[in-house]
Amino acid sequence: MLYSEMSKEQLLGEKEQLLKKYDEYKALNLNLNMSRGKPSKEQLDISNELFHLVDADNAVTQDGTECRNYGGLVGIPEMKKIFADLFGCPVENVIIGENSSLHMMFDIIAQAVSRGLDGEKPWLVQGKVKFLCPCPGYDRHFAITEYFGIENIPVPMTENGPDMDMVEELVKDPLVKGIWCVPKYSNPDGYSYSDETIIRLASLQPAANDFRIMYDNAYAVHHLYEDRQDDVLCLFQECIKRGTEKMILYFMSTSKITHPGSGVSALCASDHNIDLMKQRMQYQTIGPDKVNQLRHARFLKDSENIKKIMKKHAEIMRPKFQAVIDEYENELKPYGVGTITYPNGGYFISFYAPEGCAKRTVELCKQVGLVTTPAGSAYPYGKDPKDSHIRIAPSFPPLDELKQAVKIFSVSAKIATIEKLLQK
Repeated sequence: MLYSEMSKEQLLGEKEQLLKKYDEYKALNLNLNMSRGKPSKEQLDISNELFHLVDADNAVTQDGTECRNYGGLVGIPEMKKIFADLFGCPVENVIIGENSSLHMMFDIIAQAVSRGLDGEKPWLVQGKVKFLCPCPGYDRHFAITEYFGIENIPVPMTENGPDMDMVEELVKDPLVKGIWCVPKYSNPDGYSYSDETIIRLASLQPAANDFRIMYDNAYAVHHLYEDRQDDVLCLFQECIKRGTEKMILYFMSTSKITHPGSGVSALCASDHNIDLMKQRMQYQTIGPDKVNQLRHARFLKDSENIKKIMKKHAEIMRPKFQAVIDEYENELKPYGVGTITYPNGGYFISFYAPEGCAKRTVELCKQVGLVTTPAGSAYPYGKDPKDSHIRIAPSFPPLDELKQAVKIFSVSAKIATIEKLLQK
């Protein structure tokens, strides 16, 4: 029976039974965490061969570059080729970075703020510049633009991507300088952009000459199911068709393919933007960690081998996603307690609690020893107008701990929902 259909007396009785379960969990003094999308130890172990692929005798690339020395500003050829195939772009349009694509994004925004882009004044002196933030979205994206004093503008996220009617209207403002995008298995809903969304992004005619699409394809190869894989048009190629490739800065990394703390990141961009990045980089570094790039190139080999590696990740991830889905369908859905998304890949599931219940659910979880992503964190400035969204990150805990965690989560969500209904 749905909680919304229960009488006050029925709700009070249900709450009493739930609080007994809740107190049992509290007495266990648990320390569980499903707050961030970190790979588990099992997933990290898939790539342990990395530790043995380069030594002093073979630290040389195919073109003869000595990786232990200075140089190679934009990356080694082998690594550039791997990412070019993943991006769907020419090798010359790729720059290889260090372990974090987020670092590359931060640098680019910093450059735009302090030095400007495309001959325009630095954003710092243009006035209150703005950035579009499809939400729920990735909190660390929004934190970058917030850090630089850029106004984050929420744009609703749909199952097909950001609300493009709103995006097309907002970019008419010359102070709107860009948009954050996670196009495939988005963080946190797990949605993938439709062909129409990609084409409309590629066709944007923003008023700002220095507008950029910050396109973070973090989960491009992170499928969960062999028979259910989302296909997304290549935005870079669609922009080339329309002569708009200057708009896009396209990012990827190996962070959730190999070892996040010591992976490799990459940027795909137009000739114009590549030249712009090089101008900054020549003052920033004398060269990247090419030894790490070489060992990654030897381990990953090519896009076909990456598929084999990611199948191993999927075998570990699938049962964890299923544990969350099973708990929702067995313990929350029958009572009308929220909704979830059903991704075909990526690292997250979104839970949408009944309006006004997300913060209370997270608080109840914390009191029992379960740390979740803070309610509202997937929205600019942490402000979810409906106090509804909670990001579930099932990857890191061992499966037995995760199953316990989602049971605590469902009990907490039920209590929060009943409390809200009793206030009416």
